[in-house]
Amino acid sequence: MRSASIERVTNETSVSVTVELDGTGKHDIATGVGFFDHMLDQLARHSLIDITVRTKGDLHIDDHHAVEDTGIALGQAIRKALGDLKGVTRYADAYLPMDETLTRAAIDISGRPFLVFKVDFPREKIGTFDTELVREWFQAFAMNAGITLHVETLYGSNAHHIAESCFKALARALKSAVAIDPRLEGQLPTTKGKLGG
Repeated sequence: MRSASIERVTNETSVSVTVELDGTGKHDIATGVGFFDHMLDQLARHSLIDITVRTKGDLHIDDHHAVEDTGIALGQAIRKALGDLKGVTRYADAYLPMDETLTRAAIDISGRPFLVFKVDFPREKIGTFDTELVREWFQAFAMNAGITLHVETLYGSNAHHIAESCFKALARALKSAVAIDPRLEGQLPTTKGKLGG
Protein backbone atom coordinates (compact mmCIF):
# COMPACT_ATOMS: atom_id res chain seq x y z
CA MET A 1 0.00 0.00 0.00
CA ARG A 2 1.28 3.44 -0.91
CA SER A 3 0.92 5.33 2.35
CA ALA A 4 2.90 7.87 4.35
CA SER A 5 2.75 9.94 7.51
CA ILE A 6 4.31 13.32 8.19
CA GLU A 7 4.71 15.20 11.48
CA ARG A 8 5.62 18.87 11.25
CA VAL A 9 6.08 21.00 14.36
CA THR A 10 7.10 24.66 14.44
CA ASN A 11 6.58 27.55 16.85
CA GLU A 12 3.45 28.42 14.85
CA THR A 13 1.81 25.06 14.15
CA SER A 14 1.76 21.36 14.87
CA VAL A 15 0.61 19.29 11.91
CA SER A 16 0.13 15.54 11.59
CA VAL A 17 -0.88 14.04 8.22
CA THR A 18 -1.42 10.49 7.01
CA VAL A 19 -2.33 9.55 3.43
CA GLU A 20 -3.17 6.32 1.62
CA LEU A 21 -3.03 6.83 -2.14
CA ASP A 22 -4.93 3.66 -2.98
CA GLY A 23 -7.78 4.37 -0.62
CA THR A 24 -11.50 5.05 -0.90
CA GLY A 25 -11.61 8.73 0.02
CA LYS A 26 -11.99 8.29 3.76
CA HIS A 27 -11.18 11.48 5.59
CA ASP A 28 -10.71 12.63 9.16
CA ILE A 29 -9.81 16.30 9.06
CA ALA A 30 -9.45 18.73 11.97
CA THR A 31 -7.51 21.96 11.41
CA GLY A 32 -9.58 24.36 13.49
CA VAL A 33 -10.55 26.21 10.29
CA GLY A 34 -14.05 25.12 9.30
CA PHE A 35 -14.12 26.09 5.62
CA PHE A 36 -10.63 24.67 5.10
CA ASP A 37 -11.70 21.36 6.68
CA HIS A 38 -14.56 21.29 4.16
CA MET A 39 -12.11 21.78 1.27
CA LEU A 40 -9.81 18.99 2.48
CA ASP A 41 -12.83 16.71 2.92
CA GLN A 42 -13.64 17.34 -0.75
CA LEU A 43 -10.03 16.70 -1.75
CA ALA A 44 -10.05 13.28 -0.08
CA ARG A 45 -13.50 12.23 -1.26
CA HIS A 46 -12.96 13.09 -4.92
CA SER A 47 -9.34 11.89 -5.20
CA LEU A 48 -10.15 8.61 -3.39
CA ILE A 49 -7.04 9.25 -1.30
CA ASP A 50 -7.57 8.48 2.39
CA ILE A 51 -6.48 11.57 4.33
CA THR A 52 -6.15 12.18 8.06
CA VAL A 53 -5.09 15.65 9.22
CA ARG A 54 -4.62 17.10 12.68
CA THR A 55 -3.49 20.72 12.76
CA LYS A 56 -3.08 22.94 15.79
CA GLY A 57 -2.12 26.45 14.83
CA ASP A 58 -1.90 30.01 16.10
CA LEU A 59 -5.48 30.78 15.07
CA HIS A 60 -5.57 33.66 17.54
CA ILE A 61 -3.39 35.47 14.98
CA ASP A 62 -5.16 34.28 11.83
CA ASP A 63 -5.61 31.15 9.71
CA HIS A 64 -2.57 31.66 7.50
CA HIS A 65 0.00 29.46 9.27
CA ALA A 66 -2.45 26.60 9.85
CA VAL A 67 -3.52 26.53 6.20
CA GLU A 68 -0.04 26.93 4.70
CA ASP A 69 1.65 24.44 7.03
CA THR A 70 -1.08 21.87 6.40
CA GLY A 71 -0.37 22.29 2.69
CA ILE A 72 3.33 21.71 3.30
CA ALA A 73 2.75 18.55 5.35
CA LEU A 74 0.09 17.13 3.03
CA GLY A 75 2.32 17.74 0.01
CA GLN A 76 5.23 16.01 1.73
CA ALA A 77 3.03 13.05 2.63
CA ILE A 78 1.80 12.66 -0.96
CA ARG A 79 5.38 12.83 -2.27
CA LYS A 80 6.58 10.26 0.27
CA ALA A 81 3.67 7.92 -0.50
CA LEU A 82 4.49 8.06 -4.24
CA GLY A 83 7.82 6.38 -3.49
CA ASP A 84 10.07 5.80 -6.49
CA LEU A 85 7.32 6.95 -8.93
CA LYS A 86 7.61 3.77 -11.00
CA GLY A 87 4.42 2.96 -12.84
CA VAL A 88 2.53 6.17 -11.98
CA THR A 89 0.37 7.68 -14.69
CA ARG A 90 2.12 11.02 -14.04
CA TYR A 91 0.02 13.40 -16.20
CA ALA A 92 -3.66 14.16 -15.67
CA ASP A 93 -6.17 16.96 -15.95
CA ALA A 94 -9.76 17.62 -14.98
CA TYR A 95 -12.47 20.16 -15.67
CA LEU A 96 -14.77 20.67 -12.70
CA PRO A 97 -18.14 22.41 -13.10
CA MET A 98 -19.89 23.68 -9.99
CA ASP A 99 -23.07 25.55 -10.76
CA GLU A 100 -21.96 28.78 -12.51
CA THR A 101 -18.25 28.05 -12.01
CA LEU A 102 -15.85 26.04 -14.18
CA THR A 103 -12.29 25.28 -13.09
CA ARG A 104 -9.61 23.14 -14.67
CA ALA A 105 -6.56 21.58 -13.06
CA ALA A 106 -3.62 19.90 -14.80
CA ILE A 107 -0.89 17.94 -13.02
CA ASP A 108 2.53 16.60 -13.89
CA ILE A 109 4.13 14.48 -11.17
CA SER A 110 7.43 15.77 -12.43
CA GLY A 111 9.64 16.15 -9.38
CA ARG A 112 9.98 19.76 -10.55
CA PRO A 113 7.49 21.75 -8.45
CA PHE A 114 5.73 24.68 -10.05
CA LEU A 115 2.36 26.36 -9.61
CA VAL A 116 0.35 28.41 -12.07
CA PHE A 117 -2.78 29.68 -10.30
CA LYS A 118 -5.16 31.82 -12.34
CA VAL A 119 -8.09 32.23 -10.00
CA ASP A 120 -9.86 35.45 -9.04
CA PHE A 121 -12.28 35.73 -6.15
CA PRO A 122 -15.12 38.28 -6.14
CA ARG A 123 -14.70 38.89 -2.41
CA GLU A 124 -12.00 38.63 0.24
CA LYS A 125 -13.85 36.33 2.66
CA ILE A 126 -15.88 33.12 2.58
CA GLY A 127 -17.46 33.37 6.01
CA THR A 128 -14.39 34.12 8.13
CA PHE A 129 -11.96 32.41 5.72
CA ASP A 130 -9.58 34.64 3.71
CA THR A 131 -9.86 33.72 0.03
CA GLU A 132 -6.18 34.59 -0.52
CA LEU A 133 -5.34 31.50 1.54
CA VAL A 134 -6.59 29.24 -1.25
CA ARG A 135 -3.58 30.17 -3.36
CA GLU A 136 -1.28 29.91 -0.33
CA TRP A 137 -2.42 26.33 0.24
CA PHE A 138 -2.02 25.34 -3.42
CA GLN A 139 1.48 26.86 -3.48
CA ALA A 140 2.56 25.00 -0.33
CA PHE A 141 1.02 21.75 -1.55
CA ALA A 142 2.51 21.81 -5.06
CA MET A 143 6.02 22.78 -3.91
CA ASN A 144 6.15 20.03 -1.29
CA ALA A 145 4.45 17.34 -3.36
CA GLY A 146 7.01 17.94 -6.12
CA ILE A 147 4.36 18.43 -8.79
CA THR A 148 3.79 20.87 -11.60
CA LEU A 149 0.25 22.13 -11.08
CA HIS A 150 -1.84 24.49 -13.19
CA VAL A 151 -5.19 25.65 -11.82
CA GLU A 152 -7.45 28.10 -13.63
CA THR A 153 -11.02 29.15 -13.01
CA LEU A 154 -12.43 29.88 -16.45
CA TYR A 155 -15.49 31.62 -15.06
CA GLY A 156 -17.52 31.88 -11.89
CA SER A 157 -19.12 34.43 -9.60
CA ASN A 158 -19.62 32.71 -6.23
CA ALA A 159 -16.49 32.67 -4.06
CA HIS A 160 -17.45 29.45 -2.29
CA HIS A 161 -18.04 27.68 -5.61
CA ILE A 162 -14.75 28.98 -7.02
CA ALA A 163 -12.70 27.73 -4.07
CA GLU A 164 -14.48 24.39 -3.93
CA SER A 165 -14.14 23.83 -7.66
CA CYS A 166 -10.36 24.37 -7.34
CA PHE A 167 -10.02 21.70 -4.67
CA LYS A 168 -12.33 19.28 -6.49
CA ALA A 169 -10.55 19.79 -9.82
CA LEU A 170 -7.23 19.09 -8.11
CA ALA A 171 -8.74 16.00 -6.51
CA ARG A 172 -9.99 14.55 -9.80
CA ALA A 173 -6.68 15.23 -11.57
CA LEU A 174 -4.68 13.86 -8.63
CA LYS A 175 -6.77 10.68 -8.60
CA SER A 176 -5.72 9.94 -12.18
CA ALA A 177 -2.12 11.18 -11.96
CA VAL A 178 -1.15 9.04 -8.95
CA ALA A 179 -2.82 5.91 -10.32
CA ILE A 180 -0.61 3.00 -11.31
CA ASP A 181 -0.71 2.23 -15.03
CA PRO A 182 -0.16 -1.54 -15.38
CA ARG A 183 1.09 -1.06 -18.94
CA LEU A 184 4.16 0.71 -17.58
CA GLU A 185 5.17 -2.50 -15.79
CA GLY A 186 7.01 -0.62 -13.05
CA GLN A 187 8.88 1.73 -15.38
CA LEU A 188 9.29 5.46 -14.83
CA PRO A 189 6.98 7.49 -17.10
CA THR A 190 9.79 9.48 -18.71
CA THR A 191 12.33 9.12 -21.53
CA LYS A 192 15.07 10.68 -19.39
CA GLY A 193 15.32 7.72 -17.03
CA LYS A 194 14.62 9.89 -13.98
CA LEU A 195 12.05 12.37 -12.74
CA GLY A 196 13.02 15.66 -11.15
CA GLY A 197 15.93 17.94 -11.78
